[in-house]
Amino acid sequence: MDRFPRLTELANAESVRRRLAVVAAPLRFIAFWAAVALPFLYVPLLAGGLEGQQAFVFVSLLAANAAALVVGHEYGR
Repeated sequence: MDRFPRLTELANAESVRRRLAVVAAPLRFIAFWAAVALPFLYVPLLAGGLEGQQAFVFVSLLAANAAALVVGHEYGR
């Protein structure tokens, strides 16, 4: 009988899953739309040329876009 979880443990695990789903849905929504919108910020940077601090901003935007793509990938499914 020790192999089977107790009813209270199952209830707690299910409530944790529900809470995570409630938190994850808005994060996926925001990440999805951020992944759509962030590439529009590349255009002015690339049009003006990447000099000095702008190169760091461009790489940071690329990293933020990659993170948004990963987090928002499951949105709408």
